[in-house]
Amino acid sequence: MEAPLIISRLTEDILACILDRVTDESDRKSFRMVCKTFHRVDSLQRTSLRVLRLEFLVSLLRKYPRIEALDLSVCPRIDDGTVAVLLNGGGGGGWTRRLRRLVLSRSVGLRWIGLGMLVGSCPCLEAVDVSYWCEFGDREAAVLSCARGLRDLRMDKCLNVTDVGLAKIAVGCEKLERLSVKWCLEITDLGIELLSKKCRGLKHLDISYLKVSSESLRSISSMQKLEVLGMVGCHIVDDDGLGFLGSGCPSLQVIDVSRCGNVSSCGLISVIQGHKCLLELNAGHYFFELSTCVLQRLKDLKNLETIRVDGARVSDSGFQVIKTNCRCLVEVGLSKCKGITDTGIMQLVSGCPNLRILNLTCCDALTDMAISAIADSCSNLLCLKLESCNLLTERSLACLGLRCFLLQDLDLTDCSGVNDRGLNHLSKCSELGLFYIGLNCTNIGELDIYRCMGIGDDGLAALSRGCRKLKKLNLSYCIEVTDRGIESLSHLEELSDLEMRGLLNITGTGLTALAYGCKRLAELDLKHCLNISDSGFWALAYFSRNLRQINLGNCAISDVGLCMLMGNLTRLQDAKLANLKKVSVSGIELALRVSCIRLKKVKLHTSLGLYLSPEILETLHARGCKIRWD
Repeated sequence: MEAPLIISRLTEDILACILDRVTDESDRKSFRMVCKTFHRVDSLQRTSLRVLRLEFLVSLLRKYPRIEALDLSVCPRIDDGTVAVLLNGGGGGGWTRRLRRLVLSRSVGLRWIGLGMLVGSCPCLEAVDVSYWCEFGDREAAVLSCARGLRDLRMDKCLNVTDVGLAKIAVGCEKLERLSVKWCLEITDLGIELLSKKCRGLKHLDISYLKVSSESLRSISSMQKLEVLGMVGCHIVDDDGLGFLGSGCPSLQVIDVSRCGNVSSCGLISVIQGHKCLLELNAGHYFFELSTCVLQRLKDLKNLETIRVDGARVSDSGFQVIKTNCRCLVEVGLSKCKGITDTGIMQLVSGCPNLRILNLTCCDALTDMAISAIADSCSNLLCLKLESCNLLTERSLACLGLRCFLLQDLDLTDCSGVNDRGLNHLSKCSELGLFYIGLNCTNIGELDIYRCMGIGDDGLAALSRGCRKLKKLNLSYCIEVTDRGIESLSHLEELSDLEMRGLLNITGTGLTALAYGCKRLAELDLKHCLNISDSGFWALAYFSRNLRQINLGNCAISDVGLCMLMGNLTRLQDAKLANLKKVSVSGIELALRVSCIRLKKVKLHTSLGLYLSPEILETLHARGCKIRWD
């Protein structure tokens, strides 16, 4: 379609300026669908590309000539041969000279030869992500070290990388500023020592779950520019190691010592004493009780913005200290903390009006009084987690709906006191904001009401009327919900992630309405929805072409329905197909054959391993699909 006359007067330069101010990906998609001119402008402006289907990769690189960031993490399989074809046919190779960021996480089939070709062809590479690449080892690290301009590298859970591979990267990539080697279990103190000597410009380092000792922290303490250090689950590190950090790392602003089981309050005090400009302190599951000596030292952290002490016992007097001294807090994590009372929370929020994120998961002694205080004091709240706070009632949601207009993420999992009337109040988070001049009222984007037994169709209707920007919803085991409630959800055009396990009152009628209305659905969990007929699954196959992940465990789908679904969902990459009692072995095999080119993960019942043909299992493995037997 050509541009209307009034739009045709806008030059491509003006349209490009407009597009630069459009940040939401769904809005950008709408922009490029307006007309050919808008589509051409988007093609010329696009700088990042995430590819779902490998067969389109070469044509996409030709279509978007200014690509600087390429994400191949969701492609089913990238191997050395694919890389050779890509470099020879992808837009004449011009994209390689501009590429700055490359994501290869979870790669299957790619080896050091293909990685070497990519690195050699992309001289401007600054950021690479190879996390969860099972075959990534020292040889791959050696070729990656040839990217001399590399500044950002993620190697999470690259289990084959040793000190040798890390040494290669440390020597070759001296400009590194960000490095994550979380779960790289073969890296020891020796590798960290060499890293600290060679990469003096490191600002962000994550060594979580490494089997390193305090000697590594002695080495890290010499890093003058280090600002962020993650060391979750470093169980060998002791108080001496934290003492080294306390006297070193002069630029440190963020530290995460969660689940470090061999350290005490003394070690944390050392860090606090040496870094009074800390902005973020994460000490979840670090100690049994937030002791008086630690609380006294918190007085020194006047600029602290985030504190997480998940799992600790915190007294009301402790909140009084935090309230008095840490008035810049924007995030507080108290998940599974003991001793949390209404009084303590009221003290906390009265002194921290700028709170935006508050995690009260499993603080089961809290009542509506605490939530009322939160709503009164924290009008800028964005995220509130209240899982298993069973004493809360609809009055809590009424308070949030009246005052927390900016709320985006609310977790009410297992809150048995929440009901339809509460959701009706909550929906006003988007309606009431219209009455306030100049207030941009952001709708809730994520809501978890898992196993809230009091939620029914009326509540979902209120939710769909008021929270039109909802993108992620979990209503699993809300057993009162019927097709009428699901039909209400079909009006949520932004909905992309929906969990609805165990909804026995849902039939093909409800699923059909959902599929027709929610075209952006990407993840759908229908496990134990026993009464959905094939008509609902046919609707999914026809309308829900954006689905990438689906759980059909224990559903009543037939051979025909499953084959149609798996064949039509051209973006599907993760399918859970366990315990499909109405599907035969031949039906499962045919469904896998029509979708194996796309699948990255599939879950099947263990017994099928004896009956599926070796050919289909070998094909899935060759294409990089991981099979999980249930």
